[in-house]
Amino acid sequence: MLAGQALRWTVYDIVTGRFPFREAVTQTWFVITVTTLPAILVAIPFGVIVSVQVGSLTQQVGATSIAGAAGGLGIIQQGAPIVTALLLGGAAGSAIASDLGARTVREEIDAMETLGLNPARRVVAPRFVAVLIVAPLLCMLIVFTGLVAGYILSVNVQGITPGSYVSSFASFASSADIVVALIKSVVFGLVVVAIACHRGLSTKGGPKGVAESVNATVVLGVVACFVINVVITQLTIMFVPQTIG
Repeated sequence: MLAGQALRWTVYDIVTGRFPFREAVTQTWFVITVTTLPAILVAIPFGVIVSVQVGSLTQQVGATSIAGAAGGLGIIQQGAPIVTALLLGGAAGSAIASDLGARTVREEIDAMETLGLNPARRVVAPRFVAVLIVAPLLCMLIVFTGLVAGYILSVNVQGITPGSYVSSFASFASSADIVVALIKSVVFGLVVVAIACHRGLSTKGGPKGVAESVNATVVLGVVACFVINVVITQLTIMFVPQTIG
């Protein structure tokens, strides 16, 4: 319900020119600062691990020619969206829940309502927009970093030729893979920010309540994203079958 109100007010205020763009920009920059560096630091070892596992398996079965496709698609289709969900839930979501929880404990939210201001409109909506903007950008950053890390390891450590790696990846990968990954990231962002805002605005019990809200945000957000990922992946397999280019 909170998510619906925030989205409705976002659309309405943008159309009428009342949307707090300055607050949205501030929140967008904040989410970027807390997720960008962790995204790079996680994407590099993730790309390396995928390449090591895929490279080892393809060498055992004599199919090193498809190492680029297997590793690259693994990163794009599953790795990048999942890492995005983890970072949004663990970094952005926890920060949002902590901020809103502290404001709720200090009765700032009650004061806003007393003044006739809608928290969903003034506080939640800018954070929704911020996360929905950052989520796909974060996913693309993870895809790029993971692919580069995997390529470097495959070529320089596992002895796979650059031409073979790139050729196999280009043959199997398609724009649909990127689109699905971006859709996943946006959905994950929507889920995480909805949970974070709801738990933050529902905080009770002082500092202990804030800590509990942050913990609940991370756990619920990550679990929800993993479940949704399974559903979207299954729907993708059913309606967007993999093709060889």
